[in-house]
Amino acid sequence: MPEITAAAVVIGNEILSGKVTDTNSPFLAAELRTLGVALKRIAVVPDELDEIAIEVRSCHEAFDVVFTSGGVGPTHDDITMEGIARALGRRVVSHPDIESKLRVFYGDKVNRARLKMAEVPEGAELITDVSLNFPTIKVENIYILPGIPEIFRQKFLGLKPRFLTTPYCVKVVYTGVGEGTIAEFLDDTLREFPELMLGSYPKIDNPEYMVKVTLESKDAGYVERALQHLLRVLPAGSVVRTEE
Repeated sequence: MPEITAAAVVIGNEILSGKVTDTNSPFLAAELRTLGVALKRIAVVPDELDEIAIEVRSCHEAFDVVFTSGGVGPTHDDITMEGIARALGRRVVSHPDIESKLRVFYGDKVNRARLKMAEVPEGAELITDVSLNFPTIKVENIYILPGIPEIFRQKFLGLKPRFLTTPYCVKVVYTGVGEGTIAEFLDDTLREFPELMLGSYPKIDNPEYMVKVTLESKDAGYVERALQHLLRVLPAGSVVRTEE
């Protein structure tokens, strides 16, 4: 099965100013990894139409799937829909189905600001989920998600089955020696297994281990052979433990 690549575009001045901490990107990265999707890019852009359009267009062209986070509410700085429409050369239109839902939901409290949430790029698809009051908006390969973490997570979990592919097989080795000691053995392993995704993550002041080494591949046999090779070449006594 071919690899699915993805990008995340996080939109909001509040993220760039530090007023709000982005938790959607780490959540998305972890979820996509378990599905076997390769998240290749995370970009954070301000609430500026040109910046949104440029980044979304670039990701739209470069990756199989794009997720946006934020900027889809009723206020003046919620301009994600317009930015995405500009990226794709489309108009912004009011979707009649969404507008109808909003009018029913808000009743006599409906106003122009709330109806703004019915605006979508022309030709957008609505993805409904019976567990959610509001559909997810998709246009071409772009899934437009809200910035509120609880809703972002609910919506993505409803979309998960769409992205299931061959999962990654991960092996982990913890060493009691530093990167300077094991670097040549990591290099040796990569020479023997050039398609391996090999990561080395030192930990300071940890009484249990000094480096966490991860070996990843979608080929379970390949990563197992790479693991056994690494365990053979590492210095005697340097491995604290392994895990899957």
